[in-house]
Amino acid sequence: MRTMKAAVFIEPGKIILDEKPVPKVGLGEALIRVTTTTICGTDVHILKGEYPVASGRIVGHEPVGVIDELGPGVTGYTVGQRVIVGAITPCGQCHTCLDGHHSQCGCKAAGGWRFGNTIDGCQAEYVLVPNAMANLEPIPDGLTDEQVLMCPDIMSTGFGGAESGNIRIGDTVAIFAQGPIGLCATAGAKLKGATRIIVVDGIPERLAMAKRLGADLTIDFNKTDPVEEIMRVTNGKGVDVAIEALGTQRTFESCLRVLKPGGVLSSLGVYSGKLTLPVDAFAAGLGDHKIITTLCDGVLKVAITP
Repeated sequence: MRTMKAAVFIEPGKIILDEKPVPKVGLGEALIRVTTTTICGTDVHILKGEYPVASGRIVGHEPVGVIDELGPGVTGYTVGQRVIVGAITPCGQCHTCLDGHHSQCGCKAAGGWRFGNTIDGCQAEYVLVPNAMANLEPIPDGLTDEQVLMCPDIMSTGFGGAESGNIRIGDTVAIFAQGPIGLCATAGAKLKGATRIIVVDGIPERLAMAKRLGADLTIDFNKTDPVEEIMRVTNGKGVDVAIEALGTQRTFESCLRVLKPGGVLSSLGVYSGKLTLPVDAFAAGLGDHKIITTLCDGVLKVAITP
């Protein structure tokens, strides 16, 4: 029996490097030798016990690698081919998938998120990909593993937040938090046609990168109250779309407070504990606001080109 090294969740506060069997490949599945992966904020929630997974689960959901073995029924791919796999691995056949909500596969909230959640993930030497025909995307030879590492989750989540917010040409958009997902949301807002993009963070390097990706105004929350500043530069009108990219009460509430009547709050954060809606910021429910959440799409629809 082949074995592999893997990062395994044991209990809150404890993830260990352990020896696990290399998965056996079944119908419609593919075994990927993982060459590159990364850590998501959700993995930190799992470590802290804020998101429950079974003890013994291999964590991680952002794999880049090489096809090691293909199961029966998987065609169009070859052993040795470099691929990425989405963080979300929908079946593509259930009612929810056919309804266009691939990330909610199986008619369950976040049901398409399997890696490191309901099945073993990719912070290991090998990962078993379910429904491989729907969840593999070849990597062009001109791109390195590192260059496509953001595609399985980070880029698709950030872009998804901009898409879910229904940003239109001419819109003013505020994005709270400029970590990797927030930066991708900034790029996504630019691609969607936002005329004015305002970003908030407390790390100068992130704010500088946001400028490179299309931000028009950067606000360091260590120096300026972002809500007051956004309302000032919008002449008290607020923004058309506010994107929350961290997952805290403070950033969620700030998004509400800078939102214009009829605006959209696009929430990307993973929240833990209790999240509340301040009545004044929510206009007592009478502001025609829309709050929409986004889990990155399970369909690898972004063309990857050198």
